Amino acid sequence: MSIGMIVNLLREGIFQVFILAAPILLAALVVGLIVAIFQATTSIQEQTLTFVPKILTILGMLALLGGWMFSILRDYTVRLFDIIPQLVQG
Repeated sequence: MSIGMIVNLLREGIFQVFILAAPILLAALVVGLIVAIFQATTSIQEQTLTFVPKILTILGMLALLGGWMFSILRDYTVRLFDIIPQLVQG
């Protein structure tokens, strides 16, 4: 097991995390921005107003993209388990 192989596995894992988290985080960011603009234009100063739309957006994105996210994670996990014999051999 070389250092290069370990670094490659870690890099691939971090990339998978970014790929899986980006759509949900971007959707929450857009909804938060829209609610903040709405609050600024209507002079509403309620701090908790952004939580409900963000939570609903995150749940909706998880419902829409959950299957895709699961398949990405499953494929990465299968690849890791397939590499285990190579890692043990050295």
